[in-house]
This record gives sequence, C-alpha cells and structure tokens, in this order.
Amino acid sequence: MNKKFFLSSAIAGVMAFSLYAPSASAHDMLDGSGIQKGPAEADLTDVPTLEGEKNLSNWHEVADVQLKEYDGVQNSTADVYAHKGYAYLGTHVDGGGNGGVRIFDMQDPSNPVEIAKFADDIPGTWQEKVIVKTVNTKHFKGDLAVVSVQQLNRNAEGSQGGFLLYNVSDPHNPEKLGFWKVDKRVPGTHELYLTEQNGKPFVLAANPYADYYTHGETKDFALVDVSNPAEPKTIYEFDPRSLPEVSEDFDGYNWEAPDGKTRPVFNHSTMTDRNGDTAYLSFWDLGTIILDISDPYNVEYKGRTDFAPKVQGSAHSSAIAKGGNVLIETREVYNPTKEGYEESYGYTRIFDIKDPTNPQLLSTFKTDLVDNVEDGVTFANTVHDPKVHGNTLYLSHYAGGLRAVDITDPSNPVQIGKYVPKDAYFWGVFVDRNYILASDMGNGLKVLLKNNGNTKTNVPKHEVQR
Repeated sequence: MNKKFFLSSAIAGVMAFSLYAPSASAHDMLDGSGIQKGPAEADLTDVPTLEGEKNLSNWHEVADVQLKEYDGVQNSTADVYAHKGYAYLGTHVDGGGNGGVRIFDMQDPSNPVEIAKFADDIPGTWQEKVIVKTVNTKHFKGDLAVVSVQQLNRNAEGSQGGFLLYNVSDPHNPEKLGFWKVDKRVPGTHELYLTEQNGKPFVLAANPYADYYTHGETKDFALVDVSNPAEPKTIYEFDPRSLPEVSEDFDGYNWEAPDGKTRPVFNHSTMTDRNGDTAYLSFWDLGTIILDISDPYNVEYKGRTDFAPKVQGSAHSSAIAKGGNVLIETREVYNPTKEGYEESYGYTRIFDIKDPTNPQLLSTFKTDLVDNVEDGVTFANTVHDPKVHGNTLYLSHYAGGLRAVDITDPSNPVQIGKYVPKDAYFWGVFVDRNYILASDMGNGLKVLLKNNGNTKTNVPKHEVQR
C-alpha cells in the first residue's frame, strides 16, 4: 500500500523537502488511506544476542493496546514517554488530528489501561511529543507535562502552534496550566524537551520553519523558562547566522553549504544531557548543534556535527550515551536516490563528543533496510528515534520495527535484537524499569517485558496535588 502525502504548509512529523521553499511538509504525515506495513515477525531473538545483561532473549511482548476512539474517530499514535508508572502517548494526524495525549496506567504492564485524554483543546492541531517531569518552583509543585502542538493548516482560523503545559500530578485528572504560542505563521512546535537547571524548569522547543516563515523575526529553536507554567517566557533563541559557515543572507531554510550544495536547514528536535547542562539541537543538514546551557541566560555555542558531501544530512533526533561522552544521531532520509548523494535511506551515526567543539565520527549503524532502495521513496526503511539504556541503543524504525544495538564499544555497534510484529510502523520507543514501550502508529501501544521481570511494577500511585 502506498503512502499518500499531504502537500500543505502544515508540519507533520519529520519533513519531506526540496531545495526550495518548504512548501511540502509530508515527512511522516499519513492520511486515512492507511499506513505502509512491515513484515510479520515475533520477538527480539531474530538475531544472535549477547550473554549476561545484554541478553535480549528473555524479552517478549506482553501487551498490544489500541487507543480509545472518541466520537467514532481512531487516532494514530506518535511518540511515547513514561513517568511514575504511567505511559503518555502523543497522537498523529490520522483521524483529523486533535487526538490529544493519552495516559495509560502501567501498574500491570500486561494490561495497560487508558485513563485520560488531554491537550486536545486547540482546534486544527495534532499533539506529537509529550515530556513529563517532577518540578518544584514557587509557582508550581508537582508533575509537569509539556505537549507539542502543531497546526494541520496554518491558514485555519482558531488553530495555533506552540506547546501546552499541564499539571498531571493526578494522571486521572490533567489540569491545563498554560500555553506557549509560537507565531501563527509557523506550523508549531515539533519536538521538545523539558529539563531543569538550578531548580528552574526549562522547555527546549524545536519550531521548524519559524526562521523562514517569519523572515527571521522568530527562530527555529527557543529556550523557554516555565518556572511559572501559566506565564512561560522565552529567554533565548538560536540563530544559524551566528555560525561562520552560514552567511548573513541565509533565508532560514536554504543553506549554501561549503560543499557547494544547497542544503535544507531547520530545527527538528531538541534534548539535553542528564544534568541539563548541554543541549542538542537536531538541525537537519546543519547537523546536531551542541549548546552549553549550564547558565540558561548565557547560552554558549560549542560545536556541531557535519556531513560528507555525498551524505544527506537529515539530522532528526539524538540521544546521549557513556555519561554524555557519546552522541547518537539518527538521520531520517526518506528519498534514497536524491541526485548528488549516496543511495541510502536514513541510518544512525555515533560520535565521540568528549570535546564538544570537535565531534568525531566513531561509527555508523545501518540495518538491513537502508540499502533497499528498489521501492523508491518511502519512510518504511529509514531510522526514526533513538533511546539509550545502559550500553543498549534502542531505535524505532517505522516498518523495521524496534532494533536493539549493543554500543559497549561505540566504534563497533552490533545489532543484538529486533522486534517487528505484524503490520509494524513504529514512531517512538521508551525504556522504563523492566519494560520497553513502543508506539506503533497504526496499532497503538506495544509493551515488551523481561521473562524474569515482575509483571506488576509496584510503583506508588501519585499523590494528588492540591
């Protein structure tokens, strides 16, 4: 089944681009005609596994739960996150958007129960990314959720992009606290991250095309102080023009790169290290931007990854390993036959960033899908999102399912497992306690559990904040 792409100014997932104005934002936007499916496979034992703590042969699927329908509408899943025994699933554009965030009680991972839906009140939008953390400020104490909001159509009346802030201290009763709005001309906040610095919570927001659509008035990356969730305040924006290799006449999207190519540039995703001292901005063909945010009011640029002339950039998302010394960079390349570049779908790159001013490429990790270019343009074969747990890298891979990679030696990554259930189309993955969560766009929430793991998580229930 072929995927039908929307040609609109709305952003959807990770985008499809030309070297001109970003008028097509198709990326992984899907319509009601369906989702391209993967093969039917069973578990994480399809390739040899390592011994001891790296042994994945004792993982198995314990749950497969579809999202609830509301008013007869079946939304598809986007990213997945877990906090204090609850799973949070964002939703994609299927069903007309406005699917909100779904909360699942994970006390029994073999029986996830959908208990709430929130962040669905901005008309004509979709809610991909959600991050939840416990914060304590003079304005708010409890579990704070931040949710990305993207417009389906920038010209639609009443729609607005940005991110929502919710109190989810009682997950059964989420309470709206605030809304950070990006310029109406901008599709919205795509991926985001919530971190804390010196007792203050900050949101890192990726707002693709902001620079382009506002003619530089607003930038693609914003650092926002959310100490008072009712009044979020932007304190910093990153301007690519501050880099010597980017000219002052950069139009916010088309970059005349030193390799002689015109490359697309926009901020797709953001995250920080464990301490919140360093930010990583996935800036497509400008690579992964590394910022020192240890003082959020005095941000310092450190360095970035770059690409060989024959390699499409497409820096999509990142993860950190080895105590912050190793950067995982996933690249979402949907067109493997783009003129002037290698024939390959998106694969993963691994960098030594002990010196963040000079990232060094250690290795690349490719699945068996990335060189399968016979089918032409498709998202099924490209990598999507990374997560790291110990020395294991987990990759969501659309129709390629979930891949587990041993990165004990980052210069020699080795696939040690894969999980590709029937009709797989995986957007995100998250590792929490003794289970792995994966969001399957067409099929809902998948839960993998260790055979020797306790079925019950025994996580204390939230105390309701008053």
